[in-house]
Amino acid sequence: MTNKLNLFDENINPIFEEIRNLVNSSRNRVYSAVNTEMLNLYWNIGKIIMEIQHGDERATYGNAVLERLSEKLTNEFGKGFSERNL
Repeated sequence: MTNKLNLFDENINPIFEEIRNLVNSSRNRVYSAVNTEMLNLYWNIGKIIMEIQHGDERATYGNAVLERLSEKLTNEFGKGFSERNL
């Protein structure tokens, strides 16, 4: 019985390895695409906030906007949108 399993595994292993490589390759492409999109998202959020503050990081109006934006975004999307992160 052991010999039959070894022969079976010998035939299956190359197929398994090929599928395994496909899965890993696809996962890596997905991770890369997600990272790129997240980078674009954060860059665009920063751009919008800087435009509101007219480039002045200490603008009073901008601070009030950040506080309210943080509240609303956190309520909508969860963690990751603190004032400091924004």
